[in-house]
Parts: sequence; structure tokens; C-alpha cells
Amino acid sequence: MSQITPYDMHKYITLSLLTVIISGLLACGTSQEEVVNVYTHRHYEADQQLFDKFSEATGIKVNVVSASADELIQKLELEGQGSPADILITVDAGRLHRAQEKGLLQPIVSETLSANIPSKFREPDGYWFGLTFRARILAYHKERVSPEELDSYESLTDEKWKGRILTRSSENIYNQSLLASIIAHSGEVVAREWASGLLANMGREPKGSDRDQVKAVAAGEGDVAIVNSYYIGIMLNDSNPEEVKAAQQITVYFPNQNDRGTHINISGAGVTAHAPNRDNAVKLIEYLSGEEAQNFLATTNYEYPVNPNVEKSPLLASWGDFKSDDINLSELGKNNRAAVVIFDQVKWK
Repeated sequence: MSQITPYDMHKYITLSLLTVIISGLLACGTSQEEVVNVYTHRHYEADQQLFDKFSEATGIKVNVVSASADELIQKLELEGQGSPADILITVDAGRLHRAQEKGLLQPIVSETLSANIPSKFREPDGYWFGLTFRARILAYHKERVSPEELDSYESLTDEKWKGRILTRSSENIYNQSLLASIIAHSGEVVAREWASGLLANMGREPKGSDRDQVKAVAAGEGDVAIVNSYYIGIMLNDSNPEEVKAAQQITVYFPNQNDRGTHINISGAGVTAHAPNRDNAVKLIEYLSGEEAQNFLATTNYEYPVNPNVEKSPLLASWGDFKSDDINLSELGKNNRAAVVIFDQVKWK
């Protein structure tokens, strides 16, 4: 048996180290091809079912981190370039714009997304894409309000509605985006007058969730609530009979049909700035914009599909078609700061 020289030992160790390094690199490459890491604000079982379907179809595992939008944005900031996140999913264009402003998203170009998602639901430079949308509707009591009395968001400042309007806090992004849309269309002076006038007509201090507004209308604390449409669908199909009973007492009204259309907003997704699995991230967003996923979201979450080839759910169809505001939703984020200032000025808590 020949003796192993120091040179042979050095050569052996070097080759072993190279083998470990190459194996590690290959493992990293495999990991990049097989996973996508999602930070999501949405908390629906339907979303997880879609992630599972995507994994079955592509072999790409979807890892999910769930938290509030603010927590996820802060997490991305703290993690910086070392963040494992590939996709941020949240609700409201205002939040997506906030993440974009902080440099937490990167633009992507996708023919599939351009074909599946109309331009008003996409950030113009490709930083984020709407996946579903919801309308900010007026939920009115069937017995105490006639639909002929209603017209627009602006008409709710009329004296006849004093003590009859309900909505949530000005800290809520949904109301901030509604006011931002009024700023975009009519300017800050008109927006301030509207906020002040609506506040004067509220039946109680603004508080609670959209569901709470519907339940308050049912309880007689007000007659008209400003809420997101999909909450009505969720409440009507809730396992809690009290939720169902409250929702059955109201009817959906789409305001501003004689001018700009009803305010809408989105759930949307963007690829993170330092996504380690960028290509997989794009594939997942493309999948979520496709007809199969869009149909699933529309029928299980009572949201409107952004893909124009997909029909809305039977419940939403029963509410009828409506004219929606065609403003590009990126304008909501751009006018968010002005909306917050106006709410503070009129003392809308």
C-alpha cells in the first residue's frame, strides 16, 4: 500500500471542500426553482387552497408568512436585502403604494399579467397588480331607507341624513382611499367639505369594522353604512346566525352611478425588491390572475374578479351590474397623505 503524502492529503481535502461547495450551490439552485415565499395580509382559506393548487400544478412549494400589512411592511424593511420574501400580498392600493414608496417592491413585465389584468388594476410601471376588487358600497336598511333617497357619496352630507350615517375610523385605509379618490376627482377643498359634512351626519363616533357598521344599522344606530361589498357576502354566508340576521336586514346600493362611478379597491400583489425566487414569484402572481384561480376567488370570497373573462359569483350577480370608478388605483396611494391630513383637520377620529 502506497503512503499518503502531505500533497495527496491537501489535494483530497481541497476536492472534498469543492464537492461540498458545489453540492451547496446546486441545492440552492434547486431551492430557488422549487419554492416561493409569500408575505400575506390576507387570511382566507381560499388563498391557501389556491397556493396548494399552484404547488400541485408546478411543483413549486409556497411558504406563507401571515401578519397585518403594517407588520409585513416593517418586516421587509428590517430584513432588507436579506429578506426571504418573494411576494407581498395585501389589501388596498394605498398599502401597496406605501410598500412601493419604501423601495420594498420591484417592477416586473409580464405579458400574461397585462392580458389578464386591466390597466386600472395595475401599477403603471409594474410594481403591483390587483388580484380581486371590491366596491365601497352603501349598505342601507330595507325598511327605513328607500333606494330612491340615495345617490352618491357626496349626497350623504345632506341634512336629511343627520344622525343616520355609519362608517369606521379615519385610520382605516378603506376610508383613506375613498377620500383619496374624491381628492383625485374633485380636489382637496371639495374632499374636505365632504369629510366634514359626512362627519356631521354620523349616527355615532366612527369605530369598529365594516361588519360592525352593518350590525349597527341592523340595531338601529344608523340607517346607512359605508362598507366594502364582500363583507355582505361573508356575513350572509357566516356560520354565526347573528351575522346572517344582520346582513339580511340591509340592501346593497352602488353610489355615483350618474357620474364617476362607485369607488373600488383591490387585493393585490407585488414582487419584493430582493426576491430570491423572482421567477417563481412571477409565476405565482400569473397563476392567481388566471381564470381558474380568479373563478375560485370570486365564488368563495365574494370578491369581484379582475380578470374580465371570469364571471362574478351568483350572489354578486344578484346585486346587478354597476359602473365603477375608472381611476387608476395608483392615484389612491398618491393622495393618501392628503386624505389623512384632511381627516385630521375635520377631526374625524
